Amino acid sequence: MIHLTEAAALQVKEMMLQAPDDEQNLRMLVQGGGCSGLSYGMGFDSEKETDLTFEQHGVKVIVDQKDYPVVKGLEVDYKQSMLGGGFTITNPNAIATCGCGTSFRTATNAGTPGGC
Repeated sequence: MIHLTEAAALQVKEMMLQAPDDEQNLRMLVQGGGCSGLSYGMGFDSEKETDLTFEQHGVKVIVDQKDYPVVKGLEVDYKQSMLGGGFTITNPNAIATCGCGTSFRTATNAGTPGGC
């Protein structure tokens, strides 16, 4: 399961108001790159046959089955500060991360390291 905090869900719902009607799902994905080998991606998308679906606080979260082992147990939060706000991701599968905070690797997937 992918966990979306209430604060993250509220922010996603606000952003979703500008997404096309056929893309009312939050897609979580993993792609190669970054200093540690893998990077997260988030966006709005339509559901596909190969997707797993989770609903958290009224937001449908989708992830492709091939990405799921890397993001299983992931927590997505949204933090607001005086300098602005942003999403934070905590991944219990990550065994290494880089200083930029957006790149990671797991015990079973080293990805394709590159620059941050």
